[in-house]
Amino acid sequence: MDYLLEGFSQGFMLLFSGDPEAYSAIWATVYASTLSMICSMAIGVPLGFLLGYKKFPGKKVVRTIVDTLLSFPTVVIGLVVYAFLTRNGPLGGTGLLFTIPGMAIGQTLLGLPIIVAMTANAVEGLDKRLPMTLITLGANPGQMMWATVLEARYSIMLAAMAAYGRIVSEVGISMMVGGNIKWHTRTITTAIALETGKGEFAVGIALGMVLLTVALLVNIGAAGLKKRAVQ
Repeated sequence: MDYLLEGFSQGFMLLFSGDPEAYSAIWATVYASTLSMICSMAIGVPLGFLLGYKKFPGKKVVRTIVDTLLSFPTVVIGLVVYAFLTRNGPLGGTGLLFTIPGMAIGQTLLGLPIIVAMTANAVEGLDKRLPMTLITLGANPGQMMWATVLEARYSIMLAAMAAYGRIVSEVGISMMVGGNIKWHTRTITTAIALETGKGEFAVGIALGMVLLTVALLVNIGAAGLKKRAVQ
């Protein structure tokens, strides 16, 4: 028990002293997760709107595929992205393997199904009279989409937070695509796995506290958004 207390004490000291190794992992995590969230939202919200709003042949099949992708293992996503970005892969010439943008590609694939599925559910759950009201007011398709997204904004923000929570805590993609390179692509989760394996509990605990803080903030924000969406 003493080594745990000592680990927490040293972890706090590392964070408050501005340990460069710890903050390098924090910065890599923030950078990669921000890139992936921007891409996930830019692609996922329009796709989720179309999936929830439009009726088309094979819609149930598409919904089943999207729902299946919600539980897609991160290591499998990492393997697929690695295969595409490796030197012999179709995108090998881009030089994205073992880079933060390369990691962001994999994390986008991880967060995208969450955004699409939850946005589609939010759109489907809106008042059925909304489309007819917008048409009556003379709204064009673009205006209808924007008005619908605004109406479902709290649910979409909740989807973003759920996606961010999964992205920021994943290990497989960061390890396989990023390579866990110190000072470059080492994230909080990969650093925790590595440092704990080496017996460096202080660094692992310090980064674990950062990750727990992020998770707490995400949960608090999600609870607030759920409350406002119900109201």
